[in-house]
Amino acid sequence: MWWLDGFSTYLYGLSVVATAIALLMLVSGVDDLFIDTVYWSHRLWKSLFIYSKHERTDYQELYGPAEKPLAIMVPAWNETGVIGHMAELVATTLDYENYHIFVGTYPNDPDTQRDVDEVCARFPNVHKVVCARAGPTSKADCLNNVLDAILQFEQRARMKFEGFILHDAEDVVCEHELRLYNFLVDRKDLIQIPVYPFARQWNNFTSLHYLDEFAELHGKDVPVREALAGQVPSAGVGTCFSRRAVLTLIEAGNGVAFDVQSLTEDYDIGLRLKAWGMEEIFVRFPVLRQQRRPACENCFGQSRRESNVICVREYFPDRLATAVRQKSRWIIGIVYQGYRTHGWKHGLVLNYFLWRDRKGAINNFVSFAAMLILLQLIVIWLLQQVWTEAPRFVSIFEGRPWFDTILTANIALMGNRMLQRIIFVSGYYGVKQGLLSIPRLLWGNLINFLANWRAIRQIIKCGDPRRVAWDKTTHDFPSIGGENHAKRSLDEILVGNGVVSALELREAELHCIDGLQLGSSMIHQSRISATQLARSIAEQIGVGCESVDFAKLPRELLNMLPARMALHYAVLPLRFEGHTLALASESYIDPVSLAAIARQLGRPVRYVIAHKGQVAVGLRRWYAHVYDRDRDSHHLLDAAARHGQINGGRMAQLWDSYVSRQVMLGEILIAQGHLDEVAFRSLLLNYARSAQPLGEFLVEQGAISREILDRALALQAALQPSIANLLEKEADVPAQVATSTEQAA
Repeated sequence: MWWLDGFSTYLYGLSVVATAIALLMLVSGVDDLFIDTVYWSHRLWKSLFIYSKHERTDYQELYGPAEKPLAIMVPAWNETGVIGHMAELVATTLDYENYHIFVGTYPNDPDTQRDVDEVCARFPNVHKVVCARAGPTSKADCLNNVLDAILQFEQRARMKFEGFILHDAEDVVCEHELRLYNFLVDRKDLIQIPVYPFARQWNNFTSLHYLDEFAELHGKDVPVREALAGQVPSAGVGTCFSRRAVLTLIEAGNGVAFDVQSLTEDYDIGLRLKAWGMEEIFVRFPVLRQQRRPACENCFGQSRRESNVICVREYFPDRLATAVRQKSRWIIGIVYQGYRTHGWKHGLVLNYFLWRDRKGAINNFVSFAAMLILLQLIVIWLLQQVWTEAPRFVSIFEGRPWFDTILTANIALMGNRMLQRIIFVSGYYGVKQGLLSIPRLLWGNLINFLANWRAIRQIIKCGDPRRVAWDKTTHDFPSIGGENHAKRSLDEILVGNGVVSALELREAELHCIDGLQLGSSMIHQSRISATQLARSIAEQIGVGCESVDFAKLPRELLNMLPARMALHYAVLPLRFEGHTLALASESYIDPVSLAAIARQLGRPVRYVIAHKGQVAVGLRRWYAHVYDRDRDSHHLLDAAARHGQINGGRMAQLWDSYVSRQVMLGEILIAQGHLDEVAFRSLLLNYARSAQPLGEFLVEQGAISREILDRALALQAALQPSIANLLEKEADVPAQVATSTEQAA
């Protein structure tokens, strides 16, 4: 019968295809087995000969180096509602202060721009960058715009960032991430930490297959690559570049650091930096202080060391179409664009890992074809079991003992693949997820096949892999609550509350005293009172306002706040409200600083706005210990009151006038434009380790010159009245009145 001949031909063709697929699977399986062997051998060697003699680095050592300025680069296209969550989470999570977030937005994405503007109003260390071209361009193009803005910011703020960090808006960072970068950035040019996707519901195979792949990739494959080749592929998030690396990239690209035609600019940069002889490192650094929040509901079998590494967390796509779109971009960038751009290298070891990167273009089809062949064989077997009268055909594997050996080897290698995946997934997420990773292998094979097929279709359509456009993938972000609202301007509040008229405000701006910000200048000119300014600032920020009598603060309370923290953040402790410590400040305390204070004190804190000068005088009295001028000034007032020169009410008015006209050196330098406020905050972080006076420290750091410091100190002395001068003026008033009366008579 004709169909028997046709079916026989089909079986023969199936045997040929199965043979080819089996051979390809054997090659890939042996390749993976080699990586497994190297990993476990290296781990055993370190356990026997390294860690038996040397203690592992403790996370406390990360606090040794001073905080260097670090810049976080975040590309944002249609990221409305996400940037605020990220800034809030970073501010309350990171145990680090000297960092800035630069968000790249597009001129044709007003919603994201508006969202970023609101975030910038609350977080002084978040900066909006508007790209030159309408979006969406490639991620590399957006990062180039961000990097250009960072370098301009450095010139304006007169500061230099030592590390440049890649993150996406939906990333969730670990507490010690920036501490780790700060610890290594002097010695390494590319630092990559692991990426661990968040686990969703157990049956969401699309999202969870990322979990399986990243757990094995960043748990084993990349560490072996670094150990053998010294080259680390950037993951696009959780990557820190040294200043040397960034400047070299800019110079080599004639002002353009990231390849705008690459869909995987992070992978591209890792290879370029390696070719230039720069140091790259993949860091799995566990922080074993306490258990982090479990990665999954059932964490039985989870490794304490593996599950507490410093890493990046994020949700990955949970829909098939989205996952295929994202992975096709990776395949085009790494396999096809990577080959066109970098070809093969001179080193045998690095070429081996480049081959591993690119074999996915074949493996994705091989794995899918193997599944199809297996399904066909199962269908044929079931048909023969059900249809007992059907013709019996000889097995396609009959009479080929060598093929049986290949099949046996492939089965053993596949068993090893499953075991390795279970081990690495279980280490971070627990045995439950580890076991579920086995059925997810089949679903992952399907996604990878569809992604590869889509990548090929895109390349054929464009005619060149380097002409494929950026196709952004949407992600989810863990909700942390809260809303972002831009602050009203202080001018608007002063006029709106009737403190001054619009005309008076314009006049005050025109006649602003040199070396003073507008609010301080208006107090010095008696246009407004310290109380009115404090209430307006408090309304602008959304906190309370209080008058602080620093002389009555108990010593026990003052001892709760270390001097270095009080002086650095310019705050005074007011009282305990349950477990919360209430602080007084004369200005806005950003969420990053407030969270840092809470972490260092080990308790929640809140703050209120004090009247102008009250915190400054209190800090000089209780924490600076430089001189007792303020205490002596109060004694002069007491003496004047005792001798009948002034009455009690006038004494309080003179004291308030004296306090409200105190000026801090930093305000003068910022008001005159010698220092950017952002740069000044950064300098204060390093000043906390110095025993020098602030002015001397700023000169030593090169932030200002000696001449500028001398002029600023002279201006500070001239602007700040003394009690003696105020008393002299007070005494002159009656004399002038008497003289005027006599002349009139």
